Amino acid sequence: MMNETPPSTSEAPRLEVDDVIVVDKKRVRTAIGGTVVGNFMEWFDFGIYGYLAVTLTAVFASDLPAPWGLLVTLLGFAISFLVRPFGGFVLGPLGDRIGRQKVLFLTMAMMAAATALIGILPTSAQIGLWAIVPLYLLKMVQGFSTGGEYAGATTYVSEFSPDRRRGFWSSWLDVGSYVGFAAGAGVVAITTAIATSVSGPDAMTDYGWRIPFLLAIPLGIVAIWFRLRIPETPSFEQTHAAEAAQEIDKDDPMARQGLGGIVRHHWRALLIAIALVAATNTAGYALTSYMPVYLEKEVGVSNVMSAVATVPVLLLMSAMLPIFGRLSDKVGRKPIYVMAAGSALVLLVPAFLIMQIGEIWAVMVALVLAAVPVAFYASIAASTLPALFPTASRFGAMAIAYNVSVSLFGGTTPLFSQALIDATGNTLMPAFYIMFFAALGLVALLAMPETAQRPLLGSVPTVETPAEAEALVERQDEDPLIDTSTMPLELRRS
Repeated sequence: MMNETPPSTSEAPRLEVDDVIVVDKKRVRTAIGGTVVGNFMEWFDFGIYGYLAVTLTAVFASDLPAPWGLLVTLLGFAISFLVRPFGGFVLGPLGDRIGRQKVLFLTMAMMAAATALIGILPTSAQIGLWAIVPLYLLKMVQGFSTGGEYAGATTYVSEFSPDRRRGFWSSWLDVGSYVGFAAGAGVVAITTAIATSVSGPDAMTDYGWRIPFLLAIPLGIVAIWFRLRIPETPSFEQTHAAEAAQEIDKDDPMARQGLGGIVRHHWRALLIAIALVAATNTAGYALTSYMPVYLEKEVGVSNVMSAVATVPVLLLMSAMLPIFGRLSDKVGRKPIYVMAAGSALVLLVPAFLIMQIGEIWAVMVALVLAAVPVAFYASIAASTLPALFPTASRFGAMAIAYNVSVSLFGGTTPLFSQALIDATGNTLMPAFYIMFFAALGLVALLAMPETAQRPLLGSVPTVETPAEAEALVERQDEDPLIDTSTMPLELRRS
């Protein structure tokens, strides 16, 4: 259906069939798959570092007394997150200017190289405490690259997903995250078992710790190959073409903005996203990156047994993410967030209490309880957060909100949790830490708009078939989910 007369300046522009983006399932699968590998690699490193934290303490901080050695090692994890905002501030606006695909290729290459190089570092037995310096530097490179990775990946998958199934398709991004972490944990467990059986109990500190990091070389090559194959998102291409036809208006919140403009125009959405990211990632990083340390130090479970308990729980949780993502397409994102925060408030204290029993069955039950809120949170993060910002500035805005929050609250969860336990002697402190941010997330939900089934802000609708596009155009006047005033229609036709 084509409009025969243009709308008046007082009316919102009307959609035409040619305006609607049509992406078939095969192209969506290619795009999502090429993005997921980056998150797999990022969390593969988290899994390695988390499950080797105690071993790495003996490798890089053997000259320091307890508990300072472990805290110095965990500080390396925290440092990578403290650098993330700087990566986001550079790579986010760059992704809005030159494209999502190009920046995602760059972040993948940096991340894989830094992970592999950790595997050849000198140890404290060779150069003393100076050994921690190159480790910190490589963790900073990882942090800089991941500053653009998740923000870019969520932007990419949300823009490539059809509006009515964005929750389902975007949820696969975090499936890659947790499967990657499980893979890292599994590699550590297998390496430990083989190395210690061959070379004795000191094998992991002697050489075995290097093997999981060096596996990033073949994995990185495969991931980079996938990144080269993914196309640019249609939403970015349309918005970029529209910008080229007219000078960017920095006073227009829908136009591409720098860091200052994003904060000025979108500060409310940034605060909402920061709160939700904090709630999601304190729970997520406690379950993944901190749990190996907690189980080994506070419960007395070996890293092999910890991995044996954690890996199946993470795989089961990962399998649930697309189910919850699809559910959010039907009931909305906000109800899923309520279930996430509510389950965190109810289940985490019992989970940490059960964990203290120390038996393998108790650890697995506790991990399942702790995984419930993470599953709800992670299933909708990639579809909800990017939708809060307009297409022209989405990568940059996501880079600010996600990286500031995950750096201050999420990535520092292992360090703060262990420090709180050391300061108070209370092994439930990690649960209380997560519950605080869950309550904060509930407050943020009061101001968050519902975005399920709607076109992304600043983009035209995205559907899976031409017939769906025609039906959408026909019903646009009656459809409350369609708001053409935020779409780049007139600019594109000028």
